Amino acid sequence: MSKWFKISAAAVVTGLTAAVGASVAAYHGMTHISDAEKEKGHHKAVAENTAADNVWYLKQPIQEWRQLTPDGLTLRASYIPAAENSQRVVILAHGINHAREQVIPFARLFHNHGYNVLMPDARAQGESDGHRIGFGWPDRKDYLGWVNKVIDELGDQVKIVLMGFSMGAATVLATAGEQLPTNVKAVVADSGFASIYQMAKTTLRRDYHLPANIIVPIADWLARWRTGSRLSQERVDDQLKRAMVPVLIIHGEDDQVVPVKHAKLLYDAVQGPKAAYIVPHTRHIQAYAHDPKHYEQVLHNFLGQYL
Repeated sequence: MSKWFKISAAAVVTGLTAAVGASVAAYHGMTHISDAEKEKGHHKAVAENTAADNVWYLKQPIQEWRQLTPDGLTLRASYIPAAENSQRVVILAHGINHAREQVIPFARLFHNHGYNVLMPDARAQGESDGHRIGFGWPDRKDYLGWVNKVIDELGDQVKIVLMGFSMGAATVLATAGEQLPTNVKAVVADSGFASIYQMAKTTLRRDYHLPANIIVPIADWLARWRTGSRLSQERVDDQLKRAMVPVLIIHGEDDQVVPVKHAKLLYDAVQGPKAAYIVPHTRHIQAYAHDPKHYEQVLHNFLGQYL
């Protein structure tokens, strides 16, 4: 009996050690990004655009803006002034493993409607400092910093829209739950997620084929040790319950990266003015490509109520 007890105990210890090891590796793989990977994300963002959009961007009078975060990172952004004097500004937030160039088509769209445009590289992405991705949670403070910088640079009469895609959508939705200046008039989120914890599970199952129900809870505690914040506490939908700004949720019905159920969770969390545009037969961040004219009309109708 003693022998079998020892064998069983050894198996439990071995299994636990393996689970912890897998969790450490998974957490590192999901959150850490090298300089080479940042450069790859930059090229990926450019390559996904049409040649016409990229040429348009390069022809703009781009200014580089910077901000220094409280944790010592220098974040960088492209600022494109409106063609004519305007008090309207859109701040765009790109997705994970990309860079500011991913949002060029939307910068062009808003610029054509008379907006000034700010396109930041998220922390640990593009040309911004950092090597740990926060899936939009620490980024919410960064975007609050960009909001304040816009007001400092352009004056306290500016009217600001926050719009993001995928991780960028989670970023602007989480930002909506902060104490925002009244200059922020609306938030638009395309393909955002409600829970970083649940997205970690989805990613592990889909991309790594690992037992997410075992690994993610361990990674949850690793996150607290590494960053002081647990993944399970980083809930975008909870942030939205405090939002005082109108929110538009956009999502593809056939999203294979962020299941469309996240859109319902986010929409239900919003207590104030809100709208949703759920696009049939459409995958992750493909709503604009699916029907550009209707997408633009949805944006125009929603934002026209508040700007």
